Amino acid sequence: MAHRFTRFAIPVAGALVASSALMGPLAAQQQQEPQYKRDLPAALMRQAKVAETEAAKTALSTVQNGRIQAVELENENGRLIYSYELKVPGKPGIEEVNVNAKTGAVVNTEHESPATERGEAKQEKAKKG
Repeated sequence: MAHRFTRFAIPVAGALVASSALMGPLAAQQQQEPQYKRDLPAALMRQAKVAETEAAKTALSTVQNGRIQAVELENENGRLIYSYELKVPGKPGIEEVNVNAKTGAVVNTEHESPATERGEAKQEKAKKG
């Protein structure tokens, strides 16, 4: 009887080990996915020379202690840019960092107060509505 139990236990244990091994890369991939709002139109992404993840690193290095809340890829004044909104803990408003999607260079940075943010949200809603 013991022999029969051993033959059954080995494949089950092997299956558990295999499924754990498969979960490792999947879990790592899920951790790499950005945890912020992304508005990256496919037509514009095809024009970008810099990956969004690389532009995000640039934006994060520009704002000390900033956390990305959102990114939008847009054509602004003839320039293709990633526009990042970063929140700094304990500081009202957001820091906006624009990164050139073709060169990777920071185009500009700007602090937006909560009132400015509300005004921009209204303008965006009016454009879409």
